[in-house]
Amino acid sequence: MAAGAVAWLLLWAAWLVGRLAAVFSDAPFSAGKGVRATCSEIILRQEFLKDGFHRDLLIKVKFGESIEDLQTCRLLIKHYIPPGLFVDPYELASLRERNLTEAVMLSESFNIEAPNYLSNESAVLIYARQDAQCIDCFQAFLPVHYRYHRPHKKDGDTLIVVNNPDLLMYCDQEFPILKCWAQSEVAAPCALKSEEICQWKSMQYKSILKNLTVQVPVGLTIHTSLVCSVTLLITILCSTLILLAVFKYGHFSL
Repeated sequence: MAAGAVAWLLLWAAWLVGRLAAVFSDAPFSAGKGVRATCSEIILRQEFLKDGFHRDLLIKVKFGESIEDLQTCRLLIKHYIPPGLFVDPYELASLRERNLTEAVMLSESFNIEAPNYLSNESAVLIYARQDAQCIDCFQAFLPVHYRYHRPHKKDGDTLIVVNNPDLLMYCDQEFPILKCWAQSEVAAPCALKSEEICQWKSMQYKSILKNLTVQVPVGLTIHTSLVCSVTLLITILCSTLILLAVFKYGHFSL
């Protein structure tokens, strides 16, 4: 009887030790889950608005609920515009004067009249603004325009791929999300009209789309002779009409 009691006691002690070991082994994992739970995803979405050759690129960034006060944070978007598109620096200057956007070109030598095959990729800095309809969201827009492309032999469309931008963040105080997703530091102006340089944190994020694509209509090479002939004919006709009007209604003094 005593031997049986001792055996049951030993079994119970072994079960208790096993349970305690399982609890302590799970404790670091649970703590890790708790820290990881504060690392809510940063979600970026970009889309084109309007139709035709003149579009608006809308960029929206949504942070998780873990950030309670974004008022101390600034968001900077560094976008790379492919050669098939261009941003008009004069248009940006006009929009900045009207406080409609905070974007500036980084490329110094830039020709808005150059066709696609004579253009290079350009870079733009966009200081995003907080979305009034979303407490943990930022948004920015950038007017872009299609460049002229070489005519194609068969297909009357060409595809332009707009890659995802770099996302930079600067906060006056530390947030868990900065420690979770910050990859490196990048030096950039603290604000659009500021000469002070801040160390922005390059943030990792999740994009709704891998890349943004847009189709641009282009001409066909088989129409080259027709287009040239019609253009030349219209030019001669208009020039003739202008000369006739000048000689008929003009007043000449010898």
